Order: sequence, then structure tokens, then C-alpha cells
Amino acid sequence: MAATEIHRTIETVWRIESARVIAGLTRIVRDVGVAEELAQDALLIALQKWPETGIPDNPGAWLMGTAKHRAVDYLRRGTLADRKNEDLGREMVEKEMQVPDLAAAMDDTIGDDMLRLVFIACHPVLSTEAQVALTLRLLGGLTTDEIARAYLLPEATIAQRIVRAKRGLSEARAPFEVPRGEDFKARLSSVLQVIYLIFNEGYSASSGDDWMRPALCEDALRLGRILAELVPNEAEAHGLVALMELQASRTKARVGPAGEPILLMEQDRAKWDGLLIQRGLAALARAEKVSAEPGPYVIQAEIAACHARARTADETDWLRIAALYGQLAQISPSPVIELNRAVAVSMASGPAEGLELVDRLQNEPALRSYHLLPSVRGDFLKKLGRLEEARAEFERAASMTRNSQEQALLRERARECSDS
Repeated sequence: MAATEIHRTIETVWRIESARVIAGLTRIVRDVGVAEELAQDALLIALQKWPETGIPDNPGAWLMGTAKHRAVDYLRRGTLADRKNEDLGREMVEKEMQVPDLAAAMDDTIGDDMLRLVFIACHPVLSTEAQVALTLRLLGGLTTDEIARAYLLPEATIAQRIVRAKRGLSEARAPFEVPRGEDFKARLSSVLQVIYLIFNEGYSASSGDDWMRPALCEDALRLGRILAELVPNEAEAHGLVALMELQASRTKARVGPAGEPILLMEQDRAKWDGLLIQRGLAALARAEKVSAEPGPYVIQAEIAACHARARTADETDWLRIAALYGQLAQISPSPVIELNRAVAVSMASGPAEGLELVDRLQNEPALRSYHLLPSVRGDFLKKLGRLEEARAEFERAASMTRNSQEQALLRERARECSDS
């Protein structure tokens, strides 16, 4: 095997296994920053040795074992004593020295370790931006450069966020444990939000020249699937996976040959991914089996399922979707949800009713810079034949978005109003 091919294999193995390695190390050293450094040491050793010795039969286990031996050496050097964890360090060194098969002992609790890592990456002492960056780094296996390119930010900015996040966790002495009771529910909500934020940025990029960034969608889906298996009795985790699977199924139909956006009602549904739809519907059924009381992600997945089950756009059950948005608004009130409900109502009962609902949102502070408000309003006005007003709304929406593909779409819709 050529060296370049070996390096690509190592990168793939690292992307898959890094979260497990870091999670296991964090349980030993109780510091996510140190754990990542030790895991990176194991990666460097693999990059040096594998081109000479070949890829091990079980490369993930090799990385894990190498990293854990580095962790034991770290503890024996008394580094934890320098970090005012002398008792813990002595206890862990003695424990590790008594274990003949370190890798096997670590693998016994890998599920617990992964769950702890998910929750520590989304610790409330961190800002949402820091949670997103740290989650992608630790659980997504992305490099700082990859995260920066995904979010169109300088690499230095992302690096600072990650460094500050690790420092913040260390200074807060954040325990490497899964919270319980109400704390668990609150933190789980943050974890789900971070994963969905990552997915949404991939599904509808907020800025730049690309309408979508599929790699971010894939990373979010992988994280969501991992989380759902770690908390099998949490309906909302399955609901989020269902929602992401169903939305991701439309990826190939959402973008035209030149990268231009294709709106939902104009998409070629033959291009929707049937396997992802099946997976999404299965995850939704699993969520509904876990709990009879649907939460926000389950309801949103039910809305996505209405679209997935419709063979054509005309067969979409808009009355059902409008009702689901009404249910969602009751348990999770939000101007954005009300805007989406207005779209569903307009499709079910006509643009006049949709416009009436949208006009109630005109003075909502949360929507003041939200480009989809004038975009939706422009669509209703165009259908009602109020073309000059519609043109102004589309132009206003185009001036508010930072995504060049979306700007082009909105300006084209504005031109259509002028030409009609």
C-alpha cells in the first residue's frame, strides 16, 4: 500500500475512532485538553509507524491501546499532581498498573465514556459557538482548519474558541460525568441543539457561495446517531435523528447544476434518497414508541415525514402540517415556528390567510434581521398579484442574507415580479 493511501486510511480511522479514544482518555486524566493531546500523540505514532509496518488488523484498538499507555506514562510522571489532582493521579496510576489488559478494561465502559464526552463538550459554562466548535473537534473528528472552512471563519478564530473552551472546562473543574435528573434534561436539550445547529448550517449555509455544506450534515447525522444509541430511552434524541435523516434525504434535489437552490415544491422527488427516508421513518417510529408525548424534535420529524410520504408536491398533507406547527408552537413558542406555520396555512387555505399571519410577525424583534420573513411575505404577495410589493420584499430579503446563492435566487424572484 502506498504511503499516501496509508495516510488517507489513517485519516479515516482517526475520524471514526478519535471520539472513542478521547472519551476513554478523559475518564483517566479528567482533563479533556490533556486527553486530546495524548490522543494526538497516538495519531502521530501511527503516522510514523504504519507506513513501515502496515495498517494493523484492528486500527481503532491499536490507537486506543497506544493512547492509553501514553496516559499511564503521563500519570506516572506525576503531571496530575502539578494540576492539584495528586490523590486522583495516585489512585488512577495504581488502578491502571493493576489492570493486565488496559484496552479491554477501557472498552468495557466506552459507551459511558462517549456519553460523558458528549455532555462535557456541551457544558453550560461554554458559549454556544464554543460548544459547536468543541463538539466538532472532539466528537466529529474534524481538524481546526476543517471547522474553520465549514463555517467560513479564520482558522485562528476557531482555534481560539477551542482553546478557550478547554480552558473554561478546566477552570470550572467540569466533572467528567453525565448529569442527573433535571440537570440531565437541561444539558441533553443543549446537546441536541448543538447537533442540530451543526446540521442546519450544513443544510442551509448562512453565508458564503454554497447553498449547502453536505459534510456538516453528515457530521451532525453521525453525532446524532451516536447520541441516540447512547440514550435509547430519550424520544427527542430519536426525533432529532429522524428529522435530520428525512431532511438530508432531499440533499441531491435541493441544488441545481450551477449550485443554485431548488425550493421544496419544485424539487424532483425521484432524487430524494429512499434509504435515508426509510431510516428517518424508522427513527421516528422508535421515538413514538419511547414516548406518547412528542417533543419539539419529534413533531418537526413528523412534519418532515409528511413531505417524505407525499409522492408529489400536490399530495402534501398541508392541513396536517399546519396542525403540527400549531402543536409545536404550543410546546415551544417561537416567531420562526409561527412563520413556518403561516407557510403551511397558506398552502392549505390560501395566501391571504398566510399573509394575515405573517403580518402579525412584522414587529417581532427576533425576526428583525431574519431574511426569510420578507421572503415568505413576498411569496404570498406575489401569489395575490401584488407584484410591486412582492418585488420590494424579495429585494429586502436579498439584502439581508449573507449566502450568495440565496441572494441570487431572491433577486431572480424580484425580477420575475417586475417582468410580470
